[in-house]
Amino acid sequence: MEQFNCSSSDFLHQNSASAWCLNADERNCRDWNISAEDLPDLCLSRNEYLEKYMGPRRSPLFLPVCVAYLIIFMVGTLGNVLTCTVIARYRIMQTPTNYYLFSLAVSDLLVLLLGMPLEIYEMWKNYPFLLGLGGCYLKTFLFETVCFASVLNVTALSAERYVAVVHPLHVKHIATRTHAKRVILALWVLSMICAMPNTSLHGMMYLSPKFGQQFPESAICGVVKPTWIYNLLVQVTALVFFLLPMMTMGVLYLLIGLQLYREKALIQQVIEVNIETSLGKDSHQSTRKNGRHRQVIKMLCVLVLVFAICWAPFHIDRVVWSYIDNWTEERHMIFQWVHILSGVFFYLSSAVNPILYNLMSTRFREMFKEVMCQPMCRRQASTQVTSRSTVCEKGVCLGPSVKQRSSTSSLPVL
Repeated sequence: MEQFNCSSSDFLHQNSASAWCLNADERNCRDWNISAEDLPDLCLSRNEYLEKYMGPRRSPLFLPVCVAYLIIFMVGTLGNVLTCTVIARYRIMQTPTNYYLFSLAVSDLLVLLLGMPLEIYEMWKNYPFLLGLGGCYLKTFLFETVCFASVLNVTALSAERYVAVVHPLHVKHIATRTHAKRVILALWVLSMICAMPNTSLHGMMYLSPKFGQQFPESAICGVVKPTWIYNLLVQVTALVFFLLPMMTMGVLYLLIGLQLYREKALIQQVIEVNIETSLGKDSHQSTRKNGRHRQVIKMLCVLVLVFAICWAPFHIDRVVWSYIDNWTEERHMIFQWVHILSGVFFYLSSAVNPILYNLMSTRFREMFKEVMCQPMCRRQASTQVTSRSTVCEKGVCLGPSVKQRSSTSSLPVL
């Protein structure tokens, strides 16, 4: 093979734009003996070389994706903060079901407040990764933990509703606040433990030294252990923490729906037979209780459906591309679009839940209004003394209808 001596005056004259020999000392440059295969790279500047093997520093889709992320960030942060505030402040909202929604909101806030800014920065500047090895571990651990915690919380919530509807005699022992707190704590601990294997596979990656040069500015956070281990772990994770939970929740809500249908038919028969007897009042109460259960189940079914739609692209993104060994420019382009789409849906799942609560739960909608009206109530209290402003001055901004229900309702209703 033809050899090129980088110390040749003719070669340096023809490649005066190259940064390699110009920045290296003459002795090291003379020892390189560049081959024809390396010549194209030698003709590149340092930045051009990095862009060739690392891609552009800034994603070409940075601006539109950033706008979408910022909208999701504002809506999701406000909605999840309201959800946590409502459940933490009002005792009537502190039901076992809502505790799981509180935990889910905390998980979503972690994604939005910690994960999204980091991803926006990485799209603006793909490399180098400035947080070092510790930051790489923290980033991977955070994403994996919230992924597992979210799906486990939704699954536990579905199981809690199943017990409440299908096995109501066990509700007093299982569907309690204390039990819910213990389950949620166990779910978060389990999520952290399950996040460790994938975290241990990651580390700092750099371009291999070439032409006597090191490339510290090429640092990225990526998989540093054998790729087959990561691919296997991704596939197992998608099965255990997505497909199986989705199938389980589908079966649970099918059984819940059948139980509610049977109860509705039975209550209708009782009403027809005892419409003018003392049992008619009990039948009316059962009908109202059944209606409340139906409202909760309807909202949770939509929540699970939206959860599945938003998380499916994320797992498809990881699983499908784990099977690809030979990367081409076309596959890189497709992967870029799929990765961005899965990221939008991933963060959208953290913002959409409070919107569902507001649309489908009367109780949540009223409480959201109460929390958001408090600043206005306090301003009115300084100029006008009314029954409502007096309540606001005491730090509680509950409307008459909400206060009445808080003293009478004890059902686990959203």
